[in-house]
Amino acid sequence: MIKTKFAAILATAALLSVNTGAVAQETTLNVSTWLPPTHVQNSVVWPTWAKWVEDATEGRVKVNIEYTSSNPTQLFQMVEDGVTDAAFSFHGFVPGRFTLEEIVELPGLGVNAEAASAAHWRTYQKYLAQANEHDGLELLALFAHGQGVIQTNFPVKSLDDLKGKKIRIGGGVQAEIGKRLEITPVAAPGNKVYELMQTGVVDGVFMPMTEQKAQRLVEVAPYVTIIPTGMYMGSFVMFINPDFMASLSPADAEAIRSVSGERLSILAGATWDKADIEAKKFAKENGGTVVELAADDPMAIAYVEKTKGLDEAWLESVKDKGVDAKAALEMLRTEARAYAANHK
Repeated sequence: MIKTKFAAILATAALLSVNTGAVAQETTLNVSTWLPPTHVQNSVVWPTWAKWVEDATEGRVKVNIEYTSSNPTQLFQMVEDGVTDAAFSFHGFVPGRFTLEEIVELPGLGVNAEAASAAHWRTYQKYLAQANEHDGLELLALFAHGQGVIQTNFPVKSLDDLKGKKIRIGGGVQAEIGKRLEITPVAAPGNKVYELMQTGVVDGVFMPMTEQKAQRLVEVAPYVTIIPTGMYMGSFVMFINPDFMASLSPADAEAIRSVSGERLSILAGATWDKADIEAKKFAKENGGTVVELAADDPMAIAYVEKTKGLDEAWLESVKDKGVDAKAALEMLRTEARAYAANHK
């Protein structure tokens, strides 16, 4: 009887030890994010990836999503320094560092965000990664938002209506487009746009349609003008601290990579596409005026003329990066259009 009880005690102790060990091995992956909680990046993309990570690591890595008041420009450094484990940001927020990633922003790509995101990831792997622009970070995904549109507090009948107007831009190719349209540029984080519009600091913004709903810009910028060839796209990146990845078991680190990369890039692009469609309907239902220009509209033709030479300007700007940028641009466009054709 005594031996039986002692054996039971030992068995219970061993079980508790195993369970305690399992708990001790659980790791929290802290993600710092911005934009409103209702934005699809925060309501869909990050939570979906969090579920993928937890499933792939069999619960050993739990993802904790935190909203930050930090300027999204600072998130690159915060992750590199280990202040937080992972984040996402817009490449254009850091002028001069990520010039190769502007490749996906050039006008005229003519595809949705999903196709652009898949193509960007593939092109990065083959050509752009060797330039090491993301030094100090490990990439989780590269994605584009949908085509940028003109959102203003006044109707736009021609490009001349934009001259001298205070327009919020996010950097990257947008900055050069702004110069060519002769606007007065105002650089500011995307999550500050509603406030800037509401207080009259700016007259408009170049952003994707998504923001008409996500940030309720329909209330302060109810006039939307859509260029049929695509005004530009925005280059975004999701990234993680390499030391955090190194702290995991090799199996768990590889599990996280297996649910990131092209798969995560496509998820983000497709999610933002869906949000654009929903936002267009939302804007129309809530008093917004959405003008979709025809290809032969004088304003659309004028825009194509204004943005001629951007490819060449970009190629010149990255000639010291040590990559075949021309081949990369050709690959991006070929991959994007092929993906779009195969995923109609």
